[in-house]
Amino acid sequence: MIIKQAIFAGSSQHTGQKPKTALPEFAFIGRSNVGKSSLINRLCEKKGLAHTSATPGKTQLVNHFLINDSWYLVDLPGYGYARMGKKGREKLQEMIGEYILNSKELVLLFVLLDARHELQKIDQEFITELGQEGVPFAIIYTKCDKLGVNALKARVEQNAAVLGETWEELPPVFCSSSETGMGREEILSYIETILNNL
Repeated sequence: MIIKQAIFAGSSQHTGQKPKTALPEFAFIGRSNVGKSSLINRLCEKKGLAHTSATPGKTQLVNHFLINDSWYLVDLPGYGYARMGKKGREKLQEMIGEYILNSKELVLLFVLLDARHELQKIDQEFITELGQEGVPFAIIYTKCDKLGVNALKARVEQNAAVLGETWEELPPVFCSSSETGMGREEILSYIETILNNL
């Protein structure tokens, strides 16, 4: 897939505020500071499209980006940001849950995991909830350039073994790097294949 156009289409706190034009949505989510916005910018080859920050918890709204006038890439707030107050965390969780469960246009959720770390309990719980709710998802490992080939393979296999304890069939997995562009073509090709089958 070639991305010819990527424009910010609006922010929302609930599905009633989404862009009026209904198009297929591919959403990105992960723990705070997993590299979500950086990956989105790399996928679209457009620096500054999604605002990045060294401070976790930067994204606090559901942000829609219109891609090639035909589908939306959706940047969701990160989950599990410990430094935010309890009320703030609960509000974000509510916003995330409301979007994931109520957006009729959501086709697929990409769950981002930092390749440098073992699967966290919060990630495992989130993925389990997706399964319980029947939400289609895929996994993208970020910052894969920070690990050697063997270490990356071992991490992916280790996490797959943990997920395999509760999942009969594991979702598609991609390895990415916003620094090098690793995984970009594979992720966009996967999106394109799904769009062609809608």
